[in-house]
Amino acid sequence: MFSITLKLMKKSARMLIPAGIAILIGTAFIAATFLFGNAMNDALAAQNTAQLGGANYVISPDGGKDLTDKDQDYIYTRTVNDFQLDRIRATEGVKDARASYAGSVTVTRGNKHASSYVITTAAKRTLLPVTITQGDQPADSNEIALTKSVADQLGVKVGDRVTVNSQAAQYAGKTGDSAGNTGDAGDESAQNADGTSSHDGDSDAASGASVSSDGANTADSGMTVRVVGLTDDPNGAYAYYGGASVLSDNVITAMAGSNDFGNLPVYLVYLDIDDASDTAAASTVKQVSTLLPKHFSVQSRAALVEESVKSMSSGETSITTIFLLSFGILAMLVAALVIANTFQVLVAQRRRTLALLRTIGANKSQLYVSVLFEAGVLGLIASALGVGLGIGLMAALCQSGLMKATGMTMRLVLSGPVFTVPMAFGIIMTVIASLGSARSATAVTPLEALRPIELTDTRRAGVVRAVISMLLIVAGVALCAFSVWQMSENIAGRDSMADKQYPLVLLAAIIGCALIFLGLVLSATFWLPVLMRGVGALVALAGPSAKVAHANIQKNPRRVAATGAALLIGVTLVSTIATGAASAKQTMNEALTTRYSVDMIAAGTDMTGKQASEAAKVKGVQSSVYAPTRMMTMKDADGKSLSVLVVGVDGVDALRKVVRSDLSGVTIDGDSVLMPKYSAATGKDIPLDKSVTFTAGAAEAQADAANGPSGNDANGSAENGNGQSGGTQTLTLKPRKVDYRRIASNYAAVAFVDASHFTNGGIKADGHIMLMRIDAEGAGVALNDVFTNVQNVFSASAGVTVTGPVAERTQWETMINGMMALLVGLIAVAVLIALVGVANTLSLSVIERTRESATLRAIGMTRGQLRRSLAVEALLLSLVSGVVGVVLGTLFGWLGSYMVFSLYGDTVFPFEWATNGVVLGVAALAALLASVAPARRAVKTPPVEALAEA
Repeated sequence: MFSITLKLMKKSARMLIPAGIAILIGTAFIAATFLFGNAMNDALAAQNTAQLGGANYVISPDGGKDLTDKDQDYIYTRTVNDFQLDRIRATEGVKDARASYAGSVTVTRGNKHASSYVITTAAKRTLLPVTITQGDQPADSNEIALTKSVADQLGVKVGDRVTVNSQAAQYAGKTGDSAGNTGDAGDESAQNADGTSSHDGDSDAASGASVSSDGANTADSGMTVRVVGLTDDPNGAYAYYGGASVLSDNVITAMAGSNDFGNLPVYLVYLDIDDASDTAAASTVKQVSTLLPKHFSVQSRAALVEESVKSMSSGETSITTIFLLSFGILAMLVAALVIANTFQVLVAQRRRTLALLRTIGANKSQLYVSVLFEAGVLGLIASALGVGLGIGLMAALCQSGLMKATGMTMRLVLSGPVFTVPMAFGIIMTVIASLGSARSATAVTPLEALRPIELTDTRRAGVVRAVISMLLIVAGVALCAFSVWQMSENIAGRDSMADKQYPLVLLAAIIGCALIFLGLVLSATFWLPVLMRGVGALVALAGPSAKVAHANIQKNPRRVAATGAALLIGVTLVSTIATGAASAKQTMNEALTTRYSVDMIAAGTDMTGKQASEAAKVKGVQSSVYAPTRMMTMKDADGKSLSVLVVGVDGVDALRKVVRSDLSGVTIDGDSVLMPKYSAATGKDIPLDKSVTFTAGAAEAQADAANGPSGNDANGSAENGNGQSGGTQTLTLKPRKVDYRRIASNYAAVAFVDASHFTNGGIKADGHIMLMRIDAEGAGVALNDVFTNVQNVFSASAGVTVTGPVAERTQWETMINGMMALLVGLIAVAVLIALVGVANTLSLSVIERTRESATLRAIGMTRGQLRRSLAVEALLLSLVSGVVGVVLGTLFGWLGSYMVFSLYGDTVFPFEWATNGVVLGVAALAALLASVAPARRAVKTPPVEALAEA
């Protein structure tokens, strides 16, 4: 019987191709998912340990829950001296040791400036976490190996001299405090925890350094050093910073604001230990351990890699793999519906053959096993091809270098699950999907070999299915309603479960959506044919072809429901993600607009009017205001001292062009000051008296130091708003409060005064600010391009920073668009498989209606009309299921957006016309293409021959 089955498969090979493609795509997706997870684990583990460089052992703090706060303080206050590096290097078996310290500096050459992340050097190049591509690593005093990007930006080559400076160095020079040590917490690897570092502000703070032409070694001018090499970061150890430069010990000490390298705080030391012999390496480790401070130990690189992988994993499977694998399983579930339809087509096509087999002695069990065997063979072959395709696709992705944009270099990592899981899943799903067809095969009687039978399926859906699906939908709606209620209570400020147990409330919403969707899929047999009947009744008015298509769809509601459900799954998920992404972007834009009253701000001590004019001409900058600034202090009505950035503007009309706030009825004159309603530091209302006094200069410094009175006694001539005494500048004005926010987040408030206070000498400007309103969409440019172009205008000024919500919007949009592209790409696989199911359904429909089609042809229906009827049938199947999927996906997307983004502001509920329209258009086009082959089969057979075969 098995040989007969194989011969039947060979004869029906063309019919098996669609099912094989569905299995192949699904298994390829699962295999690629495991490979992607393996590659991600490998890349992330390599990235997390990239800062070890060539070190094979690391001195690090002991982990454990028994450490007290006192122990933690002890650990993170250790210095280089505490690790006795000289004695460690002198230990037998230790080739080199490198204390890990990092920071940010400003590198200057001429009138060009650049920020760079910097790390300590090592005696041997192999111990560095970055690669020296040209020259050598710093070995003597006053040396630096620059990142290639910084060198290119400054036009520097090996042998040139540059000036480096930092906030800590300037602070130490001005205060005489050489033990400031305001650098990093002692370790550059801190950035791996969350992608940020305690140094993030260093580059901004350090960029204020002014460099003298002679490169004198002073606090203001920085430190002149020689470039001895160029570095590259191939392993992404410092991808967040664009690589890292290497400094000699004396330079990094000065940049840390210290005068002794041994006083730098560190908590990681990298070791290169001779491990040619395990016994000798163990002995070396033991000797080194005796030299360490308490709560520190020596750990091997292999152990660190293992811990790194475990930290990113749940059990033995990566979280990334689990996430992606869910889409692979979804693709296989959709494929199962296609496979089921394919085998229905095969059984229907072979009913005469099966009946003849029964007449020559084959029993029901043999036919049953024959169909299952055929499914197993098909699953085995298609799954094997799918695994090969998945490996090939992943290998191509790794070789393409596309992932380098994320800072990771991925490589192909094979493992057992890559082969076993997709193969097993593909075979099992194929066999399960064929069970219904196998049962149908056993129902064939010998008499069917002698007479034609109409192969319509008149079985009705069971009551049990209806009850279960209804319960699922009711439970899902209840969970979703509960989640929405709890979130609304939380937003209103009332007691809510979402306040303390938000993850549970969010999980309830997710489970609710899943239950609703599952219930709708299970009950599709009931409602989908009814919906298609209603739509089909309208379409039937278009002519005889549409009327025939409408009648044909109603002949087998179960198969129509199965095909429709397959499409429904894919379209719903695509629409959900598209809606959620659009809502995320619009909601966060609204939230950022509320929190930031100005789109983009450029501020700095060395900004020039020429730069401001060039920035104003950047495409996408709708309007701008360039104004002088001075940092001053004031006291609120409660006597609390506030740091305020005072900005001079030419009247309130100039502000209206750039500030997104209600400035109606507001004026700015020589006696008034425009103040924000809320503090940028606390978010609370700023209480003000009838007049406020701003102080700058000596009194400001005294007030900040003592945190006491702001020098009101020194304000002698301040009442006229123009007082200066002993280097102190004061300004007393009447405040007018308006709700504008976060003009510059470094200050508690930004106050706007008349520009005449700066021009008449009342206030001496110590910087400038440029406020910009952005309209990227109106200018037809990308938001990120506007931001980048404005940054480029100010790139020659080290003290100018460009910030504002546009930067945050850009980050949000980049992240959301990336996630959306990934997810839509994944789910498109499920949609593709579902469209294969449309072709299979039409094929089965053609086989069932052989006699009917022949009769229609005999009574005058043309080939064109028959083709159109199948095309209309395919369109009805795809578009009705697609529209339902779009509606469901939009509702699910709105619910998800409300549950997540209402925490940040008023949620926007958009309808993604473009994405949903594209999905429906693709579904319609694919459906039309899917109808071509069945239509050709239907019109190819002459009516007389078809009647004879039927």
